[in-house]
Amino acid sequence: MSPKNPGPGELGKPRLGRITLPTEQVGGGARVVDTPTFMPVGTQGTVKGILPAQLAAAGVQMILCNTYHLLKRPGDELLKKLGGLHRFMNWSGGIITDSGGFQVFSLAKRCKVDDQGVTFQHHVDGTSIRLDPQTAMQIQCNIGSDIAMVLDECPALPAPREQIEKAVRRTVDWAQKSRAFLRQQQAAGQHFPLAFAICQGGTAVDLRLQCQSALNELDFPGYALGGFAVGEPAEESYQVVSQVSSHMPWEKPRYLMGVGTPSDLVHYVGMGMDLFDCVMPTRNARNGQLFTSRGTLSIGNARFREDPLPLDPACACVACTQYSRAYLRHLFLGKEILSSVLNSIHNITFYQDLMRQARQAIASGTYADFAARFFELQKENGSAL
Repeated sequence: MSPKNPGPGELGKPRLGRITLPTEQVGGGARVVDTPTFMPVGTQGTVKGILPAQLAAAGVQMILCNTYHLLKRPGDELLKKLGGLHRFMNWSGGIITDSGGFQVFSLAKRCKVDDQGVTFQHHVDGTSIRLDPQTAMQIQCNIGSDIAMVLDECPALPAPREQIEKAVRRTVDWAQKSRAFLRQQQAAGQHFPLAFAICQGGTAVDLRLQCQSALNELDFPGYALGGFAVGEPAEESYQVVSQVSSHMPWEKPRYLMGVGTPSDLVHYVGMGMDLFDCVMPTRNARNGQLFTSRGTLSIGNARFREDPLPLDPACACVACTQYSRAYLRHLFLGKEILSSVLNSIHNITFYQDLMRQARQAIASGTYADFAARFFELQKENGSAL
C-alpha cells in the first residue's frame, strides 16, 4: 500500500491509499484497489443477484468471499484445478477471503476450539473439518485469493476477560504459525496471496493494543480489526477503533471487518481505516431497504405507490435512471426477482459512490466538511425523497 505520508498527529486521520494486488490469477496486468473502499460480500463466489460486470460498473474493486463455504462447495481443490475463483466466477477484480475463523464465533455449537485450531461439523453435510493456521492459508491459496486472512479466534461479546485474553493469545500464536508457513512456501517458489493478520481483544483497549503490538512485529502485508459488530454497543466500538487504529502501521492497509452501515463507514474512514465489508447493502436490498443520499427508505411503503420520481436523483445506477419508485415498489411487493437485482445494484452503487466521495474529500482536505454534510443529510431520513 502507498498511502500519503502522515503529518504530525495524523496517524488516526482519514487517508488515501492504493493496494497493488497479485496478478497471477488473472493472467497479468497490474490491478489496484484505491482506498478507502467498500467490499461487497460474495460468500459463495457470487454477490447475490448481481453479475460481475454489474459489480465493476458500480465501481467495485474487490469482493469478500468465504473460505468456510467454498472449501466444501464447490471445494478448494476443484477451484485450484479450474484456475482459481477469479476464472471460475469470471471476475477480474480483487478477491479477499476470510480464514473461516469467524465460524468459530457464528457456529459455536458446532465447533471445538483448542490451541492448535478448530474442529467443526460443516452445515452442508455434517462432515467433520479440522482447520488450523496452515490449512487455512493453503485453502485460500487453492481458492486463488488476492488477500488471505489468517486464522483467528473471535470471541462473542460480552465475554469474561479471561476468555478474551485466551482468544488474543491464540490469535497471535496462529498468526505466527501462518506467517512461518507462508515464508516456507514462498521460499520454495510457491505463489501465495497477500496475508493480513487480525487483531482481537473485544472492547478492552489494553488487550487490543497488546494484540496489535504483537502482530506488528510479525510484519504482515496488512492488518485487520476483527470481532466488532458482534453484540457490543456501537459507541464502544467507535472508542476502541479510534484508539487502536493509530497503533496500526501507517504504511500497511487497515481492514475493519464486518462493518457496516453508511454512517459507520464515514465514522471509521475518519479514524484512518481503509477497507470495509458487510452483507448489509445486498441483504437490506432484498428486504426493500434502500440507502440514498438523504437517508434510508423502505420501498414497500404506500407513499411510493404512485411516485413517478427516480429512487435517488443523486445516483446514476440503472435502478435510479431507468425506473420510478412506483415501479420499484411494484416489483418488491410482487416478490419479483428483478426487485432484488435492481435494489442490490442501487445499494452497492450507493456504497461505492460514498467511498469515492470520501476519497475525493480526503484528497482535497475537506473530509470533516464532507462527513458533517453527510450526517446532516442522513438525519433527514428520506423526508426530502
